[in-house]
Amino acid sequence: MAIELGKLGIWRYHANVDAAFAAEAEKAGYGAIWLGGSPGAGDLASVDDILAATDSLVIATGIVNIWQDEPADIARVYERLAGKYPDRFLLGVGAGHREATKEYKKPYAALVDYLDGLDAAGVPVAGRALAALGPKVVALSGERTAGAHPYLTTPEHTRSTREILGSGKLLAPEHKVVLSTDAAEARAIGRQTVKYYLGLSNYVANLRKLGFTDADLEGEGSDRLVDALALHGDAATIARGLSAHLEAGADQVVVQVLNEDPWPAYRALASELL
Repeated sequence: MAIELGKLGIWRYHANVDAAFAAEAEKAGYGAIWLGGSPGAGDLASVDDILAATDSLVIATGIVNIWQDEPADIARVYERLAGKYPDRFLLGVGAGHREATKEYKKPYAALVDYLDGLDAAGVPVAGRALAALGPKVVALSGERTAGAHPYLTTPEHTRSTREILGSGKLLAPEHKVVLSTDAAEARAIGRQTVKYYLGLSNYVANLRKLGFTDADLEGEGSDRLVDALALHGDAATIARGLSAHLEAGADQVVVQVLNEDPWPAYRALASELL
């Protein structure tokens, strides 16, 4: 992999990442920030300022939605950023969600077509990654991109994904955390985010494959589900949960802090894991 992400990354909604946030993340030791929330080509104009404010931090998209921007338009963004900041911008792409996109149909074929378009526009395989949950798309990520960026998963998913990808391919799963030793408070915070994904069929299907039951997935999610998807506790406890991804074969674990102020958690976890 030409782009070095480090073993610890940050996932954050793209509009909430600016140059100051990125500089603080680099100072804390994080290797990459994944910009969430389907940033489009126009939203990525700010990435120049973010990269200019840092020395080695990688900015990745987590993810650009294939239904939102044409490959040629995204390729122009990639060319600009990769040209100015070599090996510091990773283009993550994905098909999004059936429930959120009226154009959504035959997502696997659409992903293949989109990757073909990126090929034609000159975006190198090593400069892009793919949002991947199911085995077919995981395999595609290994064949046509630098690797996979799974979201809302567990270390068990990371282990099976690594088996499909084999060695030498990027695997950077996202995981949510709440820094709090008050279990009730932490679950309430985690559930506010987790419950949204229980209305999206691709995530629900993947969670079923991971062994979660109807009882776990109904309503706003069981405590068992929330505990698995939004780790909570002190920094050492959360760090052990995140390390399970690395032990299962992840190259980088991408941390999404759900606390209102994310920095106490990000700094404490960096101290534990870096």
